[in-house]
Amino acid sequence: MRFDVITLFEPMFAAVTENGITSRAMQRGLWSLYTWNPREETEDNHRTVDDRPFGGGPGMVMMADPLARTVRRIRRSGNVGRVVSFAPNGTRLTDETVRRWVAEDRDMVLICGRYEGIDQRFLDNYVDETVSIGDFVLSGGELAAMVLIDAVVRQLPGAIKELSTLDESFSTGLLDAPHYTRPEVWEGQAVPEVLLSGHHANIAKWTREQALELTLRTRADLIEKAKASGKLSETDRLWLKKHGYPV
Repeated sequence: MRFDVITLFEPMFAAVTENGITSRAMQRGLWSLYTWNPREETEDNHRTVDDRPFGGGPGMVMMADPLARTVRRIRRSGNVGRVVSFAPNGTRLTDETVRRWVAEDRDMVLICGRYEGIDQRFLDNYVDETVSIGDFVLSGGELAAMVLIDAVVRQLPGAIKELSTLDESFSTGLLDAPHYTRPEVWEGQAVPEVLLSGHHANIAKWTREQALELTLRTRADLIEKAKASGKLSETDRLWLKKHGYPV
């Protein structure tokens, strides 16, 4: 999969190209990244990419033309995939969306806005989807773009062990259960005995119940989604009913 990122701060993306799972996946040829600075598509001496907003207001707005020229240049280079921008008013990025994108196997062009935003005419004519990674404001789209890249790349076949992605948070419809490792007792706290028993059925039962309890306590909305998508077993429903949750 190929990502082309339009950004004023290209060095930031070393975070995903030089570290961790995404770096190893790039070395294996599973994905590629190209960064493009819209200042290279300007014609004035100051390489201006922003201007004051019509109608007044604080801050500056990224101009449509340098961004549009950059997208057209990316298209000519071979990426004809989905164009995504980032803003608080976008669609919430979810595990379901990430998995859909991976299944579709389309290249992506990511637009990293800065300042107060991007000229709406560019968004209307060049952007396919606007994404939000949460109800908060960032200084620019670079961090959001790296979140998206990391979420997508780790799902690519061969990026990590398949079982690592099959049982993690959201993939089962629930949050992941707690994890423990050595030593067996740390600062007076022991690992739950069931995890030391070697009884796989009991461990699986404990793990599922822990996931149900954590999800119910912190993200009850996911219980409803799991129920609607058929990801709750009859055993899950009985556990939830026992703990006062209507199913």
